[in-house]
Amino acid sequence: MEPPAQTDRLIMSSSGPIETEIRTLLTQAFAPTALDVSNDSAMHSGHMGDDGSGESHFTVTIESAEFTGKNRLARQRAVIAALGDIPGQRVHALAIKARAPGEA
Repeated sequence: MEPPAQTDRLIMSSSGPIETEIRTLLTQAFAPTALDVSNDSAMHSGHMGDDGSGESHFTVTIESAEFTGKNRLARQRAVIAALGDIPGQRVHALAIKARAPGEA
């Protein structure tokens, strides 16, 4: 699969294995025009769901033409389906912000 046309809008950072897998799966499933996978685990250190791995809480912000005409729930379900066993099993919390191109 070719990388998205606007690679400057894809936010890359030093990441752990789960963060890298999230990024890869979402890129394959949605060919996003913008993708940010933010590891929020440090903000939840010592809280419920913190497994000590440093990869327990994430926020995903994704923009893709695949979301055009879909409501918020359908978009979130599509993202969760694309991530397989990651949400709820390997990651305690996942916030999803999914939009179509041109949406605020």
